[in-house]
Amino acid sequence: MITIPFEARRFQSTATYYTRYRVPYPDRLIKRIAERTDRSAGERVLDLGCGPGQLGIAFARLAKATVVGLDPEPEMLETARADAAAAGVDVTFVKGSSYDLDSRFAPLKLTVMGRSFHWMDRPATLRALDEITVKSGCVVLFGDRHISSTPDWRQAVNRLSETFAPERNADRERRKGPDWIEHERILLNSAFNDLERIALVRERKLSPDDIVGRALSTSVTSRQTLGEGAEAFEAELRAALFKLSPEGEFSEVVGIGALIARRS
Repeated sequence: MITIPFEARRFQSTATYYTRYRVPYPDRLIKRIAERTDRSAGERVLDLGCGPGQLGIAFARLAKATVVGLDPEPEMLETARADAAAAGVDVTFVKGSSYDLDSRFAPLKLTVMGRSFHWMDRPATLRALDEITVKSGCVVLFGDRHISSTPDWRQAVNRLSETFAPERNADRERRKGPDWIEHERILLNSAFNDLERIALVRERKLSPDDIVGRALSTSVTSRQTLGEGAEAFEAELRAALFKLSPEGEFSEVVGIGALIARRS
């Protein structure tokens, strides 16, 4: 089974772009998950691999949860603390990773992960969570799925990723290959093997700045990864986008969903 090697500073330089340009998690989805997981005010939630804390802040704001966010990237945690203060919620953010899960975080009612589970040793993470999660607790994986883009700006981004960041792009492609085991199969082989999926489909209008910011928010084409090639990457991407739409009008249809994993 493929496990992506742990790299603590993988998302260094992306925090500035992440909250602003990544596909957001709608309040409606957060509220629905809180209801489906029998969340009560004050119960303990872990936002694992929290990045800038989008999920943790949302659960503190909308579900009145007691939230701890855990992430290895100091820049992400700094952004998360600022965003939590701006939202008027109290969230505790801790530097660390899935490899640091222990009784300090117990007892958990809910662990949420937003686009982060694939970076972990997934079976080991679920075993650790099983030890510190209450009997009625569960794990929820959040993410987004590309459905279509008009015009096809994603192809331009992917082509430039191959050119400017071949090693990082190859790592991403490994998760699409035959040796990659999907999250659902990992969960079915864990203690959290009762699965339910909830998703919303949205059409989003995008500008060239949105698309460039999205690219810079990923570890594949972050400014850290691109190094001295960052300016050339951005210039070529903007040129490709202008060729696709001189008016600068783009859109995407995306599914934004959550996979709830309970004990059976």
